[in-house]
Amino acid sequence: MRLIHLAASMLLGASLAAAPRLSVAQPSGGQPVRPGRTTQYLFTRGAVVQRTGSQTTALTQNVRLPNGTKINVRSGIVELPTGKITTLREGDYVNAEGGIVFGTPASAAAARGDTTVAANAKFDPYVHVGTAPARVLGDAPTEREQLLMRKIELLSRKVALYGQTATNLPNTDAVDKQLQELDAQLKTAKRD
Repeated sequence: MRLIHLAASMLLGASLAAAPRLSVAQPSGGQPVRPGRTTQYLFTRGAVVQRTGSQTTALTQNVRLPNGTKINVRSGIVELPTGKITTLREGDYVNAEGGIVFGTPASAAAARGDTTVAANAKFDPYVHVGTAPARVLGDAPTEREQLLMRKIELLSRKVALYGQTATNLPNTDAVDKQLQELDAQLKTAKRD
């Protein structure tokens, strides 16, 4: 009987050793990489590929970005340096700085635990509101721009005055008066 227990224990131990180990992220931490500024780690067709410009490269090892973000290339599981774990979906990618960019509203919602967004939802197209500045680089600054540059100088001077003393507050009355006058001029300055 003792021999049967010993054999069963050995068989159980061998089967556990041979069983695949499931891990949430990277058991080894991933291969350290130094991606270029435009490199992306895109989840497509059930795996993560490296995309630089229009060129994609299949990955064979999990990766670890310089900021500590770990990416499992087979499952799309991403572990952020904070310990937060999320799973990429089709079209999602991780940029070179470790930020996740979601391909669809549904994947963004799923990452935050929101199940109310339809799977076929689309992002609204980005439209820049406003007009392009009429001034071409190299033209002389407008009156308003000159006043704003002067205001920056005065505010910098005031900050410098506060940085000079540790115990007594400096007298900034002169700078404050100039700032008030400048603000009055800015109110009447023509906007271009």
